[in-house]
Amino acid sequence: MAYTSAIQTGGHSPTISPQELREERKETAMERSEKDAVVRDSEEILEDDSKKLAYDHTHRKLKPRHIQLIGIGGSVGTVLYVQIGKALMEGGPASLFLAFIIWSAVILCITVCLGEMVTYLPISSPFIRFATRYVDEAFGVAAGYNFFIFQAAMVPFEVTACNLIITYWSDAVPVAGIIVIVLVLFMLLNIFAVKWYGEAEFWLSLSKVLLSVGLIFFTFIVMLGGNPLGDRFGFRYWKNPGAFNEYYKTGDLGRWLGFLACLIQASFTIAGPDYVSMAAGEAVNPRKILPRAYNGIFYRLTTFFVVGVLCVGILVPYNDPDLAAAYEQDLPGAAASPYVVAMDRLKIPILPHIVNAMVLLAAFSAGNSYVYCSSRSLYGLALDGKAPRILTKCTKSGVPIYCVLIVFIFALLSFLQVSNGSAVVLNWFVNLVTASQLINFSVITFTYTRFRKALMAQGVPRTSLPYQSRGQPYVAYIALVSTFVMTFVGGYTVFLPGNWDIPTFFFSYTMIGVFPVIYVGWKLWHRTKFLDPTEVDIVTGVEEVDVYTRNYVEEPSSNAFTRFNDWVFG
Repeated sequence: MAYTSAIQTGGHSPTISPQELREERKETAMERSEKDAVVRDSEEILEDDSKKLAYDHTHRKLKPRHIQLIGIGGSVGTVLYVQIGKALMEGGPASLFLAFIIWSAVILCITVCLGEMVTYLPISSPFIRFATRYVDEAFGVAAGYNFFIFQAAMVPFEVTACNLIITYWSDAVPVAGIIVIVLVLFMLLNIFAVKWYGEAEFWLSLSKVLLSVGLIFFTFIVMLGGNPLGDRFGFRYWKNPGAFNEYYKTGDLGRWLGFLACLIQASFTIAGPDYVSMAAGEAVNPRKILPRAYNGIFYRLTTFFVVGVLCVGILVPYNDPDLAAAYEQDLPGAAASPYVVAMDRLKIPILPHIVNAMVLLAAFSAGNSYVYCSSRSLYGLALDGKAPRILTKCTKSGVPIYCVLIVFIFALLSFLQVSNGSAVVLNWFVNLVTASQLINFSVITFTYTRFRKALMAQGVPRTSLPYQSRGQPYVAYIALVSTFVMTFVGGYTVFLPGNWDIPTFFFSYTMIGVFPVIYVGWKLWHRTKFLDPTEVDIVTGVEEVDVYTRNYVEEPSSNAFTRFNDWVFG
């Protein structure tokens, strides 16, 4: 419409008469009134039918730039900057580089499967609720609680990491004090309106982008001789001590085990599409922005992870004594980062402190994302009646308040480090959640195969979907097999001679045992049915999204800087 166009261009068209302007304003008001009526009718229908999904009271306020950075914020944490050095020591630079390339391809397969389902029906906690609707109610319950436990356990992990990073500078502040400060900040950012969460996560995640890009440029400059020593080392460490390292065994078997160790690290480190999906129910105009968000998240994360591990292999040899000592002595913060080890070797001052500060922001941002995603996963379970209905209560600003509070109860586990070392507690949480993430990916891909069969059985052409992925169903099968196998491989080192450790075994395989227990228990208790493709509900909620999409009118920001950010990340 002419009036809308005039607003978007910042002024009124000179060809519009006052009478025409009044008529268009009246028409716009009528459209908004009709839209509000549709929304009210949708709410009444959903609230009156107890057998259908409970009404989702979250608000669609997250813009494309928020969605893009939420995905980066949740998946890029301290692992990429610090713990990645351990994988380098086990497999060498070539193994690390190849492992991350291979797993990035698996993540692409998962991304397109999830993107096809979520853009069709963008709701809160989508892949959890899809598991219920497209597979089996018990399957959705098991998937939901697995994801919730995974995300909730990652909150104290990042709180512990924040404390470890801060002690790089000083241990004067008591551990309990740092924990309280971090948890209060998480609480403030997640209790208030979701738009504030989106803005906070945008800027926190942007700091990770700047750190990643900055470290890539740093690597390029110093490898070509731009360092105080004037050392033009290039790919020297790929030749001496070599590109592949032997792990546990010697020869080809040792090099294979080294590569496998790097692949396990990659499977834990690279994520992204699941975090984007958790925000689908609160994204503005999701049918338009989510396809671009999925594509953008994959390419950006692949760049950060693949190029990042390539930089690590360039900067530090896998047998670097300083790097080994940092892990053996559990040195705090960025002291164990391959980047800081390289800076110290090249006699570069100040930068190690800047990297440590940026890694602290990365850990804080990741923890903030985990609070958001875990609370929304629990909210999704409550909407489907798989958790107490009281958890569906939202504040006026659309925040599921009780879900957020429960997540903070889990976060109190971070106080374990008061009586135990930070490094020990970090290892506990890492071992606990590693398999959970792979189980989530297996759930996503298996659910997609059922969704695709339901479309075929009910005569819905895939060409009618807002987003179609290529190579299906083979792409889904590749992702399903890869993630399922890696779920069991992740803790294999505990079975090697001399490596048996009961706590390591317990934490590595706990969730593999918990998932089927929840599934079988719920199935037997509620006598749920594994759905036939002809019985799958692929209709409920779609019309509401269609109406929203047809009536959506973009409201450009009045702030020029915000409009620029929207353009860059849109």
